[in-house]
Amino acid sequence: MFDVILKNAKIIDGSGNPWFWGDLGIANGRIEKIGKIKTEEAVELKDLKGLVVCPGFIDMHSHSDLPILVNPTAESKVMQGVTTEVIGNCGFSAVPVTNNIIEHLKEYGDSLAKKLDWNWRSLRDYLDRLNKISINIVPLIGQGTIRIAVMGFDSKDPTKRELERMKGLLRDALDEGAVGLSTGLIYPPGSFTKTEELIELVKIVKEYNGLYSTHIRGEGGTLVEAFKEAIRIGRESGVRVEVSHHKAVGIQNWGRVQETLELIERAREEGIDITCDQYPYTASSTSLSACLPPWAHEGGGHRLLERLKDPYERKRITEYIERREDWDNVIRQSNWSRIRIATVNSEKNKNLEGKTLEEIAQVRAKDPFNVVFDLLLEEKGNVSIIIFEIDEDDLRRVMRHPSTMIGSDGSCLTPKGIMGRGKPHPRNYGTYPRVLGRYVREENILTLEEAIRKMTSFPAQKLGLKDRGLLKEGYFADIVVFDPQRINDRANYEDPHQFPEGIEYVLVRGEIVVEKGEHTGRTPGDVLRNEL
Repeated sequence: MFDVILKNAKIIDGSGNPWFWGDLGIANGRIEKIGKIKTEEAVELKDLKGLVVCPGFIDMHSHSDLPILVNPTAESKVMQGVTTEVIGNCGFSAVPVTNNIIEHLKEYGDSLAKKLDWNWRSLRDYLDRLNKISINIVPLIGQGTIRIAVMGFDSKDPTKRELERMKGLLRDALDEGAVGLSTGLIYPPGSFTKTEELIELVKIVKEYNGLYSTHIRGEGGTLVEAFKEAIRIGRESGVRVEVSHHKAVGIQNWGRVQETLELIERAREEGIDITCDQYPYTASSTSLSACLPPWAHEGGGHRLLERLKDPYERKRITEYIERREDWDNVIRQSNWSRIRIATVNSEKNKNLEGKTLEEIAQVRAKDPFNVVFDLLLEEKGNVSIIIFEIDEDDLRRVMRHPSTMIGSDGSCLTPKGIMGRGKPHPRNYGTYPRVLGRYVREENILTLEEAIRKMTSFPAQKLGLKDRGLLKEGYFADIVVFDPQRINDRANYEDPHQFPEGIEYVLVRGEIVVEKGEHTGRTPGDVLRNEL
């Protein structure tokens, strides 16, 4: 007897092979049978009438570390078909937690960070809290968080003792289930970290056959050099490398992804296991403070705010941004009209959400640089932005490449409450339906089978996940059912808190979490620790 039978489906198994007609029988959280199944053998029968059935999508790059604690039903992710997401990206994870980190977050953290009790310390403590969630979680450990725990926001090189302490914290996290290490090399303290320091840490990741996932040191004018650094780290450590959200930002750099894709191909020929992920939008998103030079962040958030109060420091920052040619910067690569405020904390500035920095400068009758400085002071450093800076042709070129998988670079949000604030990037709600609707059905950039491979078996292989990423007998029943003619993202930059259409069912470990486009409230998700 099966718990659920999915009947009369177009089965796309995640391997990249053509679809075929069949039924799926699910029992005890796993796929027990694929083929022709008698209907009387099911506790619950779903006649799909030719809808597509495929493995649940694996979000290779997410930032749900804190949101999943507040929003364990993970609506914005599971409603778009995500059944597993990788957290701890861009160098920042929820652990290790030390007193200096807590104090920094209490004083300068956003409203979500302040809502949490922060009573965990290790990765094991944190993961133990994820016992009732709607999706599966794969944890990375953030190099930035580790460095802050040992050195704060000090820009100097670590002493031998400090480096050993960082290695110890990394080993602890890997022992407790982290699948690898992430870096965010445009963000302090990642931006303070030299390549040699990273190689020393990543050698430990290699011992665990783990993954090195990196937001590289530059995605604009220094894109190629930053890619070469990632390749060097893979070459000298032997670790598997994942380049996060691959893109070339800034009009003057459009087209350079051809160079970086060639670098990937040459590195792979050399024996370096390097791949990348991508979200299907021509706008990126980050914090407004990331626009400021790395040295402005030295000492942490309180020192940054002190600098922004000083007219001399404001002038110094402005001149650095305008003149420094060897440093990628959002402001210089884009322009004020391309940078839009996504989220603020204060009620006073809520009316600025959705407006560009150019519009705000006009309303406030101020120089745009001073608008940036004032906003950061008013919001205690917590302002998120959306930047329209990516070329559509580059996006298509990266998407087609065989080394590219899909990752949202988003968090598990919901339209209600604290998780429904602001106007965040629509990728939080629409990444996977957008690929399948726009780039598969409308533009034929990928076949349906290849797109699903990039969302399922490819990331599962890269992460070393066992029994996931394919529709195969004996595998876990993480499954998405959708209408290929209707699937579409509805979230947009003006109204981002919208669920997609065309997703009929989502199953996690055999339980129906989404049914007919509605969340059932079930929480069968699990933590998937490193098994390599």
